[in-house]
Amino acid sequence: MQNAITVEATINAPVEKVWSFWTEPKHITQWCQASDDWHAPHAENDVRIDGKFSTTMAAKDGSFSFDFGGVYTGVELNKLIEYTMGDGRKVKITFTGEGNTTKVVETFEPESQNSLEMQQGGWQAILNNFKKYTEQH
Repeated sequence: MQNAITVEATINAPVEKVWSFWTEPKHITQWCQASDDWHAPHAENDVRIDGKFSTTMAAKDGSFSFDFGGVYTGVELNKLIEYTMGDGRKVKITFTGEGNTTKVVETFEPESQNSLEMQQGGWQAILNNFKKYTEQH
């Protein structure tokens, strides 16, 4: 991946729990936002090669929303998710479980509208929300 950006977090939970919280729509809608003034009111996820996913991300005040989605190109249960976003950019996520902790590493191709720092910060904020949600439930 060219000019790829990587974000990562270690979640205090076993890999099976981390995987299900990452992939099940009932959980995705609880953690998939970068800040408290946003939310994810809808998510669909078909976690298999050629399966599609879509998450609606929206400002809580109703001023803006968009669908984040793509098609899976690689899936290994509790280990790996790869997908291509709607705009053609590629993403790779690895899940490395070790007892009651799981390291999640997400690598993605940046888009050209926002700075690399802003993109990394946004994706890291979402991953941090995922960590917080998973550890609290």
